[in-house]
Amino acid sequence: MMKNTQKEAELTARLARQHGVTDGAVMAVLEALRRGGGTMAQFSHVDFGGMSQWSSGMTMVGDMFNDSLKAKLNAIAAELSSHLLDHPAMAHAGSWWPEEFGSPSAAGSQNNMRYAAFPERSRLVIDDHGKMEIYDTGDHRISGVSQSQSTDPP
Repeated sequence: MMKNTQKEAELTARLARQHGVTDGAVMAVLEALRRGGGTMAQFSHVDFGGMSQWSSGMTMVGDMFNDSLKAKLNAIAAELSSHLLDHPAMAHAGSWWPEEFGSPSAAGSQNNMRYAAFPERSRLVIDDHGKMEIYDTGDHRISGVSQSQSTDPP
């Protein structure tokens, strides 16, 4: 594991130098990607203008009209995502869900809520503000989660 940790440190340092951000900014992206199963990230870091999000094909930074900053985040996140997907044990290192469930088919988070879906085990794990609940999904095969924002009509 020390070898992988060293490789990760070298990768984050290289990406920080290459894109002109701090090592801490790259680490913030890496940790957010870990929480997002290696495919999505939501985090806040000053180098990206505050609250930022990334998913392949969608990049948002706190400084929303700064296209060069979006390009930096996209390049950093894409390389880190590829690294995590090539090293699955590292993608879920320190995972918050029960270890015996393995790797989820989908995982994500927003604010203080996160989820991980395990269709092969018929389980959905939700952590809401630090309170973890495990649901038996029965015959339902959950492959992902989406959100919508709406208001109830008056």
